[in-house]
Amino acid sequence: MSNANLLSIKSLSVSFGGLKALSNINLDLHANEVVGLIGPNGAGKTTLFNALSGLVDVEAGTLEINNKPHKWPKPYGLVDLGISRTLQGVGLFPELTVLENVMVGDSKSSKSGLISSALGLNGKDEAKLKARAMTALERVYASGIADVRADSLPYPVTKRVAIARALVSEPKILLLDEPAGGLGAQDIEWMNSLIHNLSTQCSVILVEHHMDVVMSVCDRIYVLNFGEVIASGDVENVKRDPAVIAAYLGVNS
Repeated sequence: MSNANLLSIKSLSVSFGGLKALSNINLDLHANEVVGLIGPNGAGKTTLFNALSGLVDVEAGTLEINNKPHKWPKPYGLVDLGISRTLQGVGLFPELTVLENVMVGDSKSSKSGLISSALGLNGKDEAKLKARAMTALERVYASGIADVRADSLPYPVTKRVAIARALVSEPKILLLDEPAGGLGAQDIEWMNSLIHNLSTQCSVILVEHHMDVVMSVCDRIYVLNFGEVIASGDVENVKRDPAVIAAYLGVNS
C-alpha cells in the first residue's frame, strides 16, 4: 500500500427532502489500499457509494482525485475518473454469455448503449474489447466459463463475473458493494483472497456486513452511523472504539 493520496472526500453532505442522509463526511483513499465502510443499516454507506457514482445529488462537499479538484461525477463520467463499481444485486444479463456480460462493462459501451455498443463493434474494436474482458475474467479466475450463459451460473460465480465486469474498464478505484453478501464460508474465504489480489492493481472501497471480511482485507475502516463518521482508522483501533462497539459491533467492552 502506498501513502499517495488517490481520492479525498471533504465535508460531503447529502439530503433527501428534510432527511440528512450524510453529514460532513471526510474520507481519504490511498493507492493500493482497501478501505471498508461499515455501520448499521441506514447509516449512509450506500448513499456514499451513490454520491461517488453520480446516482444522488450532492448537497455540499468537495471531491479530489490525485490531489486535483473534480466535480462530483455523473454515472457516464465514472470511467473517465478511473472509478468502477459493483452492485448489491449482481445485475447480470441472463441471456448473455459471461464474456458478453463483462464486455458490457467497458467504458465505451457504458457511454453509448450498453449491449448494442458492446456487441456491435467493428472487428478491430471488438477484438480489443474481448481481450480486455478475458483479462478481467482471468483476474477473477473465471476465464474458463467465458462462453457460458449467465443464467446457468451458481450464485457465487455470478459475484465473480460481476467483479470482472467492473474491472474491464481497468479502474484505479473499485467500489465493491457487499461482495461477500450471500456467500458461504468457503466462498467468503476465496473472496478475501481475491480482494487482496485486486488491491495490488487498484484501490478498493468496500461496503460489507460480514465483519470477518472487513477485518481480514481492510487496511483502514470508516464507521458510519446516522449519516456521520463516528470512527475511522486501522482495524485494531476501530475494533476497540467504544462508539463503534455501541453502534455496530454489539460486543460488550
